[in-house]
Amino acid sequence: MTDEAPTEEPDCPQDIILENDAWRIAPFLQNEAEAAVVEALGTALAEAKLPEDAGLTVLLADDEALQRLNADHRGQDKPTNVISFPAAQPGETPIDGHYGDIAIALETVLAEAREAEISAASHLAHIVVHGVLHLAGYDHVQDDEAEIMEAMEVLALKRIGIQDPYADSELAT
Repeated sequence: MTDEAPTEEPDCPQDIILENDAWRIAPFLQNEAEAAVVEALGTALAEAKLPEDAGLTVLLADDEALQRLNADHRGQDKPTNVISFPAAQPGETPIDGHYGDIAIALETVLAEAREAEISAASHLAHIVVHGVLHLAGYDHVQDDEAEIMEAMEVLALKRIGIQDPYADSELAT
């Protein structure tokens, strides 16, 4: 018998699904991945001006799953870090309060974090914020859209103590 308290799932009105148990191991110790997602969801919902109890699902999967989703829904047969599936058109409130779903790929998130020399949890938080902003109708196809979306990401991440992920990019202000 140990003196350790049992670990509890974070209190969050959104659903977090761990499709791949590798999210529970290093570099995401215990439920660090879920905690990073919960924290990022709160700040992203506020930045996107969505209700804090907005219904959405975050699927923590692997590259193989994201590659399938990317091929099936976007016609791109390659893995990606995040895919968002909005439940309503931009500016419309979903009838059932479910704003959509976000799927995130473990291997891609880890590789991008290593490349940027940042923690995996910080990059995961950024990817969650990015995905939520897509659910809220923001995009980054055009440079002017990208500037708005990236500025929102920077503000949301700053609220939870994460540095500007675009500080070294040419779009940084």
